Amino acid sequence: MKKPTFLILLISFVTMTSCIQKKQTVDLIVYNAAVYTLDTAFSKSTAFAVDKGKFVSVGQDATILADFESTQKLDAGGKPVYPGFNDGHSHFMGYGLALTQYANLVGLTSFDDLLAALQKFHKDYPDHWILGRGWDQNLWEIKEFPDNTRLDAIFPKIPVVLIRIDGHAVLANSAALAIAGIDKNTSIAGGEIILKNGKPTGVLLDNAADRMKGFIPKTTDIPKINALMLAQKNCFAKGLTTVTDAGLDKEDILLIDSLQKAGQLQMKVYAMLSPTKENLDYFFPKGPLHEDRLTVSGVKLYADGALGSRGALLLKPYSDDPGNPGLQMEPASYYDSLCRLAYENGFQVNTHAIGDSANRLVLDVYGAILKGKNDLRWRIEHAQIVNADDMHKFGKFSVIPSIQSTHCTSDMDWADERVGPDRIKEAYPYKQLLEENGWLVNGTDFPIEVINPLYTFYAAVTRKHLDGTPDAGFQMENALTRKEALYSITLWPARGSFDEDRKGSIEAGKDADFVMLDHDVMTIEEQDITGISVKGTWINGKKVFE
Repeated sequence: MKKPTFLILLISFVTMTSCIQKKQTVDLIVYNAAVYTLDTAFSKSTAFAVDKGKFVSVGQDATILADFESTQKLDAGGKPVYPGFNDGHSHFMGYGLALTQYANLVGLTSFDDLLAALQKFHKDYPDHWILGRGWDQNLWEIKEFPDNTRLDAIFPKIPVVLIRIDGHAVLANSAALAIAGIDKNTSIAGGEIILKNGKPTGVLLDNAADRMKGFIPKTTDIPKINALMLAQKNCFAKGLTTVTDAGLDKEDILLIDSLQKAGQLQMKVYAMLSPTKENLDYFFPKGPLHEDRLTVSGVKLYADGALGSRGALLLKPYSDDPGNPGLQMEPASYYDSLCRLAYENGFQVNTHAIGDSANRLVLDVYGAILKGKNDLRWRIEHAQIVNADDMHKFGKFSVIPSIQSTHCTSDMDWADERVGPDRIKEAYPYKQLLEENGWLVNGTDFPIEVINPLYTFYAAVTRKHLDGTPDAGFQMENALTRKEALYSITLWPARGSFDEDRKGSIEAGKDADFVMLDHDVMTIEEQDITGISVKGTWINGKKVFE
C-alpha cells in the first residue's frame, strides 16, 4: 500500500510544480505607481515591466509582480508616472549655444540693464564678437526698438550682435553692420533695416536679421558638443525625453547622430531640415529617417516673422503701426516649389506662420498640393492668428497645428495692441485648432520660452501667467482640458513626427521612456502645477535624471 501512495504523491507534486508559471526575468519593474499610459483609452495602471529598453507589460501590481522578476525593482510610492515628455517645437542646439556662447538678456527690464549685462559678459568672455540673446523691448518702460548709439560708444570696434527674444530681430552695432555690408542703402527682400534720421539704428528684422547672423563666426564642433550636453542635462531635469530641433543644417544633424550612436547623447531628437540645397540634396534621396534616437522627416520653412517685432504677416496693417502689414519672407512660388519637392520625396513640410495672412498663404499652398484629407502630417508651426474663414482648412487638408501655449501667456498683455480688439479674438485659438483634426502638437519653442513642459501644460489649461493672473484667464474658450494638454506633450508630438508606434505612451512594445513627478498634474490644484518637480527621467529604461 505504501508504494501506490508514494507514486500518487509524486505525481501530484510534479503536476502542481508544472502548473507554477515561471517568471520572466526583465531589466526593471516599476510598481506601486499611478501610471498614466496615454493609450487610446487614457487608461491607468500601477505597474509595468521593462526589458531591453522596451515596455514588456503594463498592468496592476499583482499581475506584473507575479509574472516578472528583476534585480531592479522600483517602488514608486504612489507617485505619478507618465510617458516621457516630448517638446514638439524647440531649438535644442540653439538653446545649448545660447547658454554657453551668448550673454543672457532674457527678462531685463531696461536698456541700461542690457548694457550692464554686456559689459560683464565681455569682461568674463573677452572674445572677438559679443553675442547676446533674449532682449524684449515690450518689457522696457519705453516699449520701442532701441538703436545702437550707446552700443557704439561702449564697443566702437568689437562687433556686437544681440538677438531678440523671438529670434526674428537683432540689434547690431556699427562694427557688426560694416562687416555684414549693411548700410542705409541696403535692400533685403523679406527683411527690414530700421532707419532713424536716414541712418541704420542697428535693428534688423527677419531676413535682414538672418543676413547679419550669417556673419557671426561659425561655432566649431567642441563648443557645439558642450552645448548639446548641457542642453540635454537641463532637459532631462524637466522630464523631456524627446525634443524637436526646428531647423538644422546637415553638419549639425550628423554631429547629433554621431553623438547618439557613440552613447554620449541620449536625448531623442526630431530634427527639421533647414531648406538649403545642400541639406535637401543630402537627405531627400535617402527618404525620411527614423532611427532609435533620431528622426529626420520634415523640412522647416518660414512664411513670416514674429508678432512682438511686428514681422508677423497680417491681412490688415498692425493696429499700433498703421501702414505696416508685416513681412512675407519669400514669394509664394518659393513655398510652392519647395512643398512640391518635399511631397515628391515623402517629407513633411513644417512652416512657421504667425499672422493671419501667413497662415492663409501656407494653408492655400498646402491645399493646392494635398487637395484633401491625408495622413502626410504637414504642419503649421505656431498658427497664432487664424482668420475665421481659414480655420476649416486645417481639417480639410489634415494640416497639423504645432502650437506653443506659453506664447499665448507671454503675449497676452500686449498682443491686443498689435492686432486690435477684433483680431485678438482669432489669436491663439488652440481649442478651435484641436477640433479640426482631433489632435495637435504642443511645445515650448525654447530658448524663446522656458524649457519646462509643465509650463506648457499649465499655460494650455489655465491661459494665465505663472502668478495666476488674470483671474479669469485669457480667452478661456480656447483653453485645453488637462487630458488634452497631457496628450499634447506626449503622444501627439510623437505622432507629429510619425513616431507614435514606438514612443509617446506607456504600452507594451514601445520605448521605455517615462518620467516620474512628485505630484499629479491631473489632480493637483491649478495654482500648484508649476511647482511640481521631476523625481526621475528614464530613456529606453535607463535612468538619465534623478
